[in-house]
Amino acid sequence: MRGLKDKRVLITGGASGIGAATAARFLEERSRVVVLDRDESGCKRINQELPELAGVIPADVSDPGQVTRAFDQLDQLLGGLDVLINNAGISIRHAFLEITPEEWRQVIDTNLHGVFYVAQGAARRMIAGGGGVILNMGSTNALMGYPFYADYNASKAGVVELTRSLALELAPSVRVIAVCPGYIMTPMQEAEYTPEMIEEVNRKIPLGRHGWPEEVAALFAFLASDEAPFITGQTFVIDGGELAGGLASC
Repeated sequence: MRGLKDKRVLITGGASGIGAATAARFLEERSRVVVLDRDESGCKRINQELPELAGVIPADVSDPGQVTRAFDQLDQLLGGLDVLINNAGISIRHAFLEITPEEWRQVIDTNLHGVFYVAQGAARRMIAGGGGVILNMGSTNALMGYPFYADYNASKAGVVELTRSLALELAPSVRVIAVCPGYIMTPMQEAEYTPEMIEEVNRKIPLGRHGWPEEVAALFAFLASDEAPFITGQTFVIDGGELAGGLASC
């Protein structure tokens, strides 16, 4: 992609899954990449797997104090920021009537509040530096109903609307976009779905399979690059055709 060489990139939730694949992709594009993740063992692992990383920061995006300290570290590592991949998120598969207040807060705090805290810190640095790109992790769950994920669905719908608002307020210097994957084969997905459940979902997806983290990473790279300078405020779905007929909710 044009324009990613030497770009300063922060990836939250970057120790595994889509985040780790995205870190690898931006390193291939010769960007300067810092990974942030609350999983300290995951941070150590990704640092070993990707020794070209400019840094790894253990931090929980749901804690505004930790986010502030993380950006202080980022300033020392990169001296500014050009691209944010606001990817950190969690989900818990449970029926609506069984969701506890603690579980609700946990999901919203990470998936929505965390996106806000990190986006705000990133935007301040991008504006001071003359511009940048914020890519927020949404989900197809933000765009249609799914059972057993009421808290997750609500958090991701909030991310999509937050993205639109930020795109308006931060233009023209900062582009803000939401990426909404469907079923992607990540450790989080494998932890919540049995092989039988995964196969059942695959039968409902027009392309007949889950997506791969590397495919989402490629979309992030395109949207952050100079190939996409007129794109902001939009929601990009990458789902193998899942939403075309609403098959996943059948």
